[in-house]
Amino acid sequence: MDLLELALEQARLGLGRTSPNPAVGAVVAKDGVILGRGHHIYASTLHAETVALAQAGDQARGATLYVTLEPCSHSGRTSPCADALIAAGITRVVAAMQDPNPLVAGQGFAKLRAAGIEVQIDSRFTPAAEQLNEAFCFFMRERRPLVTLKSALTLDGKIAAPDDNTGWITSEQARLHVQTLRHHTDSILTGIGTVLADDCLLTDRSGDDRSRPLLRIVVDSQLRLSPLSNMVETCTNDVLVATTSAASPERRAALERKGVEVVVLDAPDGRTSLRAVVELLAARNYHSLMIEAGSKVNWAALESGVVDKIFFYYAPKILGGTQSLPVAGGIGRRRRADALRFRDVKLHPISSDEFAVEAWLVRPAR
Repeated sequence: MDLLELALEQARLGLGRTSPNPAVGAVVAKDGVILGRGHHIYASTLHAETVALAQAGDQARGATLYVTLEPCSHSGRTSPCADALIAAGITRVVAAMQDPNPLVAGQGFAKLRAAGIEVQIDSRFTPAAEQLNEAFCFFMRERRPLVTLKSALTLDGKIAAPDDNTGWITSEQARLHVQTLRHHTDSILTGIGTVLADDCLLTDRSGDDRSRPLLRIVVDSQLRLSPLSNMVETCTNDVLVATTSAASPERRAALERKGVEVVVLDAPDGRTSLRAVVELLAARNYHSLMIEAGSKVNWAALESGVVDKIFFYYAPKILGGTQSLPVAGGIGRRRRADALRFRDVKLHPISSDEFAVEAWLVRPAR
């Protein structure tokens, strides 16, 4: 196995446990012998490089560091990793990619080269490293969270039947996969209609540790969310309700007494502004948002332009009918020529009869 692939494996051990930091893996080796390896988790102030260096000890002198992301060159919760590598006597660094964080952005490599350390970026592993930290890279470049619209639907694009919605559209295996997506995201959003219909929790049930709680967001223009709902009853400073100035002050106070944060984010049409929700998350350093909502909110999110990509789970079923709800309702687009378009489409096998479609929304040319 290539040692950068091993470093990527190390980095994957930190997924969901590093936000708002990136997941990073590192391996120290000399003459083909692995001397140390490490990955970062936010609960620890040690970065992947320093963990690997500590394992290698004095043997790190004259060795090569294989790392998934450019070593940092600035002081944050820790001193710069570039300085630690120089002090340890590392003579060569092989990285998968440059850090898109403006605080680093090549400066770590420059510091290493200035100290006489050979630096190489192995472009064969750059796509995998980018994918590993997709939300982090997106946030650093766009300065806002990556927004993914997730849904479970039938082959004919329906998400709900008109009368009885008992049971699930997709299999247990697909629902377990959803928990993995939730574990890798910082925040999740739904509409009040979904909460009233399902009394959902919207929690991360992967069972894995997180660096910070999954922020659960409800778009609720009139504050109809009950203080006795499952979401509110399980709130531990991880529920935010986005509402409008038309909402009842008494209802707001009742929710706030339960620990729910209520924010007024008015849109010009009198509804809650989804763009303002995304801007709020950006200001609070949330790197990713997943939308799991109903037909109306799904379309509002797509039409408002806040959605960056979709992740749709397809079940081998057809509901048919004009009253079954489509994945995106609302007024929609009136002409085929105006349809929303997607790129970089990927198919993910989920079970023997199910698959998921992942794709990026095509943005109009600026």
